[in-house]
Amino acid sequence: MPDDLNPTEWITTAEAADLAGYTPSYIRKAISRGVLQAKKRGRDWFLKKADVLAYARKMEQLGLQKHSPWRTGARKPNSREG
Repeated sequence: MPDDLNPTEWITTAEAADLAGYTPSYIRKAISRGVLQAKKRGRDWFLKKADVLAYARKMEQLGLQKHSPWRTGARKPNSREG
Protein backbone atom coordinates (compact mmCIF):
# COMPACT_ATOMS: atom_id res chain seq x y z
CA MET A 1 0.00 0.00 0.00
CA PRO A 2 1.40 3.45 -0.86
CA ASP A 3 2.73 5.53 2.00
CA ASP A 4 0.11 8.28 1.66
CA LEU A 5 -2.73 5.82 2.35
CA ASN A 6 -2.94 5.07 6.06
CA PRO A 7 -3.91 1.36 6.44
CA THR A 8 -6.17 2.19 9.39
CA GLU A 9 -8.18 4.65 7.28
CA TRP A 10 -8.05 3.17 3.77
CA ILE A 11 -9.25 -0.28 2.68
CA THR A 12 -9.36 -2.25 -0.59
CA THR A 13 -12.54 -3.00 -2.52
CA ALA A 14 -12.48 -6.58 -1.20
CA GLU A 15 -12.20 -5.34 2.39
CA ALA A 16 -14.95 -2.77 1.75
CA ALA A 17 -17.20 -5.48 0.35
CA ASP A 18 -16.67 -7.70 3.40
CA LEU A 19 -17.21 -4.78 5.76
CA ALA A 20 -20.39 -3.49 4.11
CA GLY A 21 -21.91 -6.80 3.05
CA TYR A 22 -21.66 -6.22 -0.70
CA THR A 23 -19.61 -7.85 -3.45
CA PRO A 24 -16.35 -6.32 -4.70
CA SER A 25 -18.06 -5.84 -8.07
CA TYR A 26 -20.84 -3.78 -6.45
CA ILE A 27 -18.25 -1.62 -4.67
CA ARG A 28 -16.40 -0.99 -7.97
CA LYS A 29 -19.70 -0.02 -9.64
CA ALA A 30 -20.44 2.39 -6.79
CA ILE A 31 -17.01 3.95 -7.35
CA SER A 32 -17.60 4.30 -11.10
CA ARG A 33 -21.03 5.91 -10.48
CA GLY A 34 -19.46 8.36 -8.04
CA VAL A 35 -21.44 7.03 -5.08
CA LEU A 36 -18.23 6.11 -3.24
CA GLN A 37 -14.98 8.04 -3.51
CA ALA A 38 -11.78 6.07 -4.00
CA LYS A 39 -8.13 6.35 -5.03
CA LYS A 40 -6.54 4.00 -7.50
CA ARG A 41 -3.02 2.82 -6.80
CA GLY A 42 -1.71 0.49 -9.46
CA ARG A 43 -4.48 -1.98 -10.18
CA ASP A 44 -6.21 -1.61 -6.80
CA TRP A 45 -8.84 0.82 -5.57
CA PHE A 46 -8.67 2.14 -2.00
CA LEU A 47 -11.63 3.60 -0.14
CA LYS A 48 -11.89 5.42 3.17
CA LYS A 49 -13.21 2.97 5.73
CA ALA A 50 -15.42 5.67 7.31
CA ASP A 51 -17.04 6.42 3.92
CA VAL A 52 -17.84 2.75 3.34
CA LEU A 53 -19.37 2.42 6.81
CA ALA A 54 -21.43 5.59 6.31
CA TYR A 55 -22.72 4.32 2.94
CA ALA A 56 -23.65 0.94 4.44
CA ARG A 57 -25.50 2.67 7.31
CA LYS A 58 -27.37 4.91 4.86
CA MET A 59 -28.46 1.94 2.74
CA GLU A 60 -29.57 0.05 5.85
CA GLN A 61 -31.65 3.04 7.01
CA LEU A 62 -33.30 3.39 3.60
CA GLY A 63 -34.30 -0.27 3.60
CA LEU A 64 -36.45 -1.10 0.58
CA GLN A 65 -36.79 2.61 -0.20
CA LYS A 66 -33.24 2.52 -1.63
CA HIS A 67 -34.70 0.80 -4.70
CA SER A 68 -37.34 3.46 -5.35
CA PRO A 69 -36.66 5.53 -8.51
CA TRP A 70 -38.60 8.42 -6.94
CA ARG A 71 -36.37 8.61 -3.84
CA THR A 72 -33.84 11.00 -5.40
CA GLY A 73 -36.40 13.19 -7.14
CA ALA A 74 -34.96 12.25 -10.53
CA ARG A 75 -38.27 10.68 -11.48
CA LYS A 76 -41.67 12.08 -10.65
CA PRO A 77 -44.65 9.79 -10.08
CA ASN A 78 -47.51 10.28 -12.54
CA SER A 79 -50.15 12.53 -11.12
CA ARG A 80 -53.16 11.71 -13.20
CA GLU A 81 -55.97 14.04 -12.47
CA GLY A 82 -59.27 12.79 -13.64
